Amino acid sequence: MGAPITLYVDSQFLSPYAMSVYVALTEKQLPFEVRPIDLNAGEQRMQPYQCRALTARVPALTHDDFNLTESSVIAEYLEEVFPAPKHAALYPSGVRERARARQLQAWLRSDLAPLRQERPTETVFYGTPGQPLSDAAHAASAKLIQVASYLIGVGQTTLFEDWCIADLDLAVMLKRLALDDLPDPLRAYVDAQWQRPSVQKWLEHNAAARD
Repeated sequence: MGAPITLYVDSQFLSPYAMSVYVALTEKQLPFEVRPIDLNAGEQRMQPYQCRALTARVPALTHDDFNLTESSVIAEYLEEVFPAPKHAALYPSGVRERARARQLQAWLRSDLAPLRQERPTETVFYGTPGQPLSDAAHAASAKLIQVASYLIGVGQTTLFEDWCIADLDLAVMLKRLALDDLPDPLRAYVDAQWQRPSVQKWLEHNAAARD
């Protein structure tokens, strides 16, 4: 069975970053335990969680006696510890494609803050409509669509030849605009990502957390 793996996520299953790691583990078909953390109660700042999560954030991964936070770093760790072909690849095999995937992940996590604020993950998972976008959020939306349209063509369901974890991260960000004007090729791309079995499993957790 190997060393045990535990994934700590927000108790509402709303974090796109926790979702990213959950999908990564599921795609690699690794057995793992999910432990919810109540962010509203400040559990992320309490012991014993804080001693496991150096940055006191979710998601956090415990693999045997090793603890790690930051979703993209966790994905890279999983890729190295559980590599292809024994396990599904999370990143492209080509050096340039892999660099592009990591570039996209880093950009999605560091830019577009107004869009994340005005189209929070309740929009992604609950379909909650937001207010009309502010000028700043509209500019972020236009930037996102420009970048995504450059990378995703008509009929294209993955960024590269095969699926990678950056596909999920991009789809989640685009999903924030599902109730806004999203070009048809990008909407079809998001829909294709949403149908992956690993994504559907996360959505089941999300639905159960609402009940």
